[in-house]
Amino acid sequence: MSDINEMNAGPRWYVAHTYSGYENKVKANLEKIIENRHLEDLIYDVVIPVENVVEQDGDSEKLVESKLFPSYVLIHMTMTDESWHVVRNITGVTGFVGPGSRPVPLTDEEVAAIISTERTSPAETLKVGDTVAIVNGLFASFNYTGTLSEISENGEDVTVMVSTPGRLMPVKLSIRDVKKIER
Repeated sequence: MSDINEMNAGPRWYVAHTYSGYENKVKANLEKIIENRHLEDLIYDVVIPVENVVEQDGDSEKLVESKLFPSYVLIHMTMTDESWHVVRNITGVTGFVGPGSRPVPLTDEEVAAIISTERTSPAETLKVGDTVAIVNGLFASFNYTGTLSEISENGEDVTVMVSTPGRLMPVKLSIRDVKKIER
């Protein structure tokens, strides 16, 4: 019996190191092998933790996915000789994270922390009635705060009611120009 079979403690999360830029290819190839060899009872899930970030492209902004841990893929699997061999021999995988050739599983706390770091869009965290600060754009230099009065259907734009001397003024902004103020 090998060291790998001895360390089998049931389904655990492991981290595989990949060549830079091979994360998606490793995930796709591994999922195809799992399906073709019927290994669903050994390898349960393959995850590439990502967050959504806004990138500037000249005058336009676009939402893109950014890898939280470039060159790493998380794999939920039961560690056996067979599952170790399948993952280890995927093109682009350089090995498992751990000392020598011994994969070390992530703790439940580590998995929870990684999964909770996957970011949500600003529209999912804001709601009408929230107090917000204007952090970008023309009004940012005035340090205005206000009440969020409207979120567009597509979640891209908001209307903030800003208190100016003498009246409340509605200001239309991109959702990326405001930040929720916790009270």
